[in-house]
Amino acid sequence: MKKYIFTAFLFLLFISSYSQEKKEIQNFKRNELKINAPFLVAGALEIDYEKLLNEESGVGVSVFLGLDNEIDKKFSVAPYYRFYFGKKPAAGFFVDGFGMFNISKPEPYLYSYYDPALGYYNYKSAPETTITDFALGFSIGAKWITTRGFIFELKSGIGRNLFDKKNDFYNNEIVFNGGLNIGYRF
Repeated sequence: MKKYIFTAFLFLLFISSYSQEKKEIQNFKRNELKINAPFLVAGALEIDYEKLLNEESGVGVSVFLGLDNEIDKKFSVAPYYRFYFGKKPAAGFFVDGFGMFNISKPEPYLYSYYDPALGYYNYKSAPETTITDFALGFSIGAKWITTRGFIFELKSGIGRNLFDKKNDFYNNEIVFNGGLNIGYRF
C-alpha cells in the first residue's frame, strides 16, 4: 500500500512540476525603424520598418531610393517575413523570405557587332531602357539590440526577378538585398 501511495505522490509531483513550466511571454517593444548606412555613402536611401509579431518572428517592408545617377536601381519596395533563432526577443540569427518590386534604369554602354556590309566590327550604343520587375528571394543575417533599444543588423540576401529576364542588352535576373542597418526599437 505504501508503494502505491508513494507512486501516486511522485506522479502528482511530476504533473504539478510539468504544468509550472509554462514559458512566460515577455513584454517587449514591437516596432523597429532602421536605415541602411552604407547606402547613404553610396548615394542611395534605404529605410526599413519591421513589426515584431512575437519573440520569434516579424514582418516588415524595406523601401529603396537610388539618388545618384551612377546607381542603376532607382526604386524598390521589399516586404518580408522574418524568423529569429536568438535567445533575446526578435534578435540574433535570422532568416527571411522577401518579395521585391524593383525599377532599374541601367546606364547605356557601347557594344561591338560585326557588320557584314562594311566587313568589320562596328560600335553601337545600347538603348536606354527602364526595367520594372518583381523578385522573390531570401536573406540571412543577425541582429543585435542594446538594452536601450538601439539596433545593429547585418544581412545578405539574393533573389530572382520573375518577369523581365529576356533583355538583349542588360542582365537584370538577380537582385541583391542586404546591408548594415542601424535603427531603434520602439
